[in-house]
Formats: sequence, structure tokens, C-alpha cells
Amino acid sequence: MSWRGGLLKFCSVTGLPALEPFVRLAYGEDPQEQFRGIAKYILLPGLAIVVFLACWSVAAKTIVTDSMQLPGPMATWSAGTELFSMHFEQKARDREKVAEQMQQAVTMVATANAMLAKAESVEDGALKQRLEGNASVMKRQAVDTANYTSSSAPTFVEQIYTSLKTVFFGFGIATLIAVPLGLMCGMSPWFNAAMTPFIQVFKPVSPLAWLPLAGLIIIWAYSGSKPGETFFDKAFLISAVTVSLCSLWPTLVNTTLGVASVNQDYLNVARVLKLSWSQRLFKIVLPASLPLMFAGLRISLGVGWMVLIAADMLAQNPGLGKFVWDEFQNGSNVTYARIAFSVIVIGVLGLLLDRAMICLRNLVSYDNPATA
Repeated sequence: MSWRGGLLKFCSVTGLPALEPFVRLAYGEDPQEQFRGIAKYILLPGLAIVVFLACWSVAAKTIVTDSMQLPGPMATWSAGTELFSMHFEQKARDREKVAEQMQQAVTMVATANAMLAKAESVEDGALKQRLEGNASVMKRQAVDTANYTSSSAPTFVEQIYTSLKTVFFGFGIATLIAVPLGLMCGMSPWFNAAMTPFIQVFKPVSPLAWLPLAGLIIIWAYSGSKPGETFFDKAFLISAVTVSLCSLWPTLVNTTLGVASVNQDYLNVARVLKLSWSQRLFKIVLPASLPLMFAGLRISLGVGWMVLIAADMLAQNPGLGKFVWDEFQNGSNVTYARIAFSVIVIGVLGLLLDRAMICLRNLVSYDNPATA
């Protein structure tokens, strides 16, 4: 494939048609047509953003109460840069504290070694035993000091990381449940008939209704466990399970539809070739249903990202939802600017996740993304 074909293929697979006119223009194709594409994908959205920012600025000057004011674009940007600055300052302080603790641990080990050396030269048995005991205690304290971990509150960037980790964990659980169930529903009309009532009843349930039940199950599973003894934090699991319960349905339904829509000719060929059940599944059914399955995964990830914010708020999982809730409770003069910035970050991250899923979907659509 030529460079031109490879670049155009990249634009198609990644779902970035805005780059296509630049590639075609670089290879000398109809400049007028390509400038029209650039105006459509770059200039027009840019103009829409400028108009939106202007309207936002006007609204910020208009919507003012005795104690609150809608933050404008500049105030929101300043709040965002301040949040990132606070993260880097906190990380620098943490590194200094770790280095200080490590130096202190080294000093304690040296002191303990000096005590042991002194104990060897002492003839008094009681004093020798006391020195050795003190040296042993000091070495244990040195180990604790060297293993120091910061207990500072999570920064905005760390809360973003926690949210991404939670949504991927919940999305992974949902995928592991939904795909096998969808395959069985698609391949067996009897199993599909048995599952349909559950799908129809539970699919529209709000995350706010699932969360208390998810919390109950996690609290039951963690009963008898002490903090620090479990691999996952309780609030993290409650949020992740809530995300799973709300996001598995699109994947389940689309996988069922994809498997049920496999061309009958393919299945007839499988019968003629006397393929086994597993060969029919992995060589025909799965490849043919992948586009619709990935379309469902894309919707599931979007649903999971939306649900996560509410789940974080209610479960107190230290992610973006908790950040928004804490800022709302805080009530400082930058509260709403920080909330507005977090809204933009949530939207941008959702867009990036969606783009990633579009890319994966196009990779399995056999050069026909429209089918997905």
C-alpha cells in the first residue's frame, strides 16, 4: 500500500475524517474540494467553538447571584491550570518527604549499627542486652520509615486516573459477562427466550437504584476484612460493579443481534464441512458478529463513563464524581470554576474513549465501518 493509501486508511480506521483533506491536498488532489473539506471539518467547528465561548462569556456576566456566579471561560481555564499546578506541587512535596524519610531511615540504621558495635565491646551483660534490643527496635523503625507512603489527599490528576481505572475495571467485568451471554442468546433461541425478561426488566434501571444493592453485596463480601487487608478498596468496587450492571446491556443486546444475523449461507457451509460447535463459533460466528459486538462495546463504554460520575459521588470513590461533589460541598470562590473545568475534562475523556472504541470497531469491520 502506498503512503497515500496508508494515511487515508489511518484516517478511516481512527475515525478522524478531518485529517483526510490535508492528506489529499498534500498529494495534489483537487484543491478546491479539499479546502471545502477543511472548511467543513476544521473551520466550521472552530467557528462554532468561538461562538460558544462568546455566549458563555455573556452568560457568565449575566448569571450572578448574591453568593454565586457562573464561571466564564477564562476563570474556568485558570481554575484548571491551578488544579494541575497543585498536582505537581503536591507530587514535589511528596518526593521531598520520601527523600527525607529515606535519609532518616539511613541515619537510624547507622545509629542501630553503632549500638550493635558498642554492645560487642561492652562486658556488662545487662547493658549489652539493652543495646542490642534498642538496635533491633531502631532497625524496625528504620524499615517502617523507609516504606513511608504519602497520606495526602488525592489530587485532581490522581482522581482522573482513579476514574479511568474504575470505568475500565467495570467495563471489563461487564464485557466478560455480556459477550458469553450474548453468544448463547444469539446461537440458541431457547436461551434467548429465557433471558429476554431479565434483559427487558433490568436494562432501563438507573445506576442510582443499582448502587445500594451493589454496596450491599460488596459490604457482605468484605465482612470480617480489615482496612488494608483487601486488594481492592470497598468504594472502588461498589463504583465498578455499578458501572458493570449499567453498561453490560448494550453489549449483550448487540452481541445477540450480531450472532443471530450471521449469514445463513456461512452456517450452511459449516454444516457441509461438518465443523464442530467450537469451530463454527470461532471460525464463523465470532468473526461475522464482531462489528455489531464492538458497536455494543462502544455504547457500553459510553454508558459506563456516564454512570461512573454518579457512582463515584454516591460511593465516595475518589474519582472525578467525588471531586465534583466535594467541590460543590466546599463552596469556595473557585468552586464552580473547578466544577466547570471538571465537566470539560469528563467530556474530553469521554470523547477519547469513544474515539478509541471507534478505532477498534473499524479494525474489525473488514473495510466496511458502516456495517457497525
